[in-house]
Amino acid sequence: MEVEGGCYCGAVRYKATGDPLFKGQCHCRECQYGSGGGPNYVMALPADSFSYTRGTPKAFTRSDLESPVTREFCGDCGTQLSSLAPSLPGAALIKIGTLDDPASYEGPQMAIFTCDKQPFHQIPDGLPTFERTPNG
Repeated sequence: MEVEGGCYCGAVRYKATGDPLFKGQCHCRECQYGSGGGPNYVMALPADSFSYTRGTPKAFTRSDLESPVTREFCGDCGTQLSSLAPSLPGAALIKIGTLDDPASYEGPQMAIFTCDKQPFHQIPDGLPTFERTPNG
């Protein structure tokens, strides 16, 4: 699989190749901040296949958490582009809304961090769910 995408204003662009490590619907509280309240749809691809092709994103990592995720975003328009999670070394978590062709995602394989799920979040029937991540 080869994907390309970028931020809303076009200042930052990326590309990635490889087979997805997983496709998920993340309900963690941190993703809710970034999404505006809903779950975040992500696709994990090998980090060594992911690169920015235009611009340089800003990054934010909380200092008050034990194992924080680094979130990369456009410094101009604020679009969240990707995340790097210590629990998934070697993976770049691409935000599906930033793909040039979001339909290539084809939907999540699992819902993660359902421990933070809000009553108004919808999980498709039959989708495997995990209170945190499958390995943690």
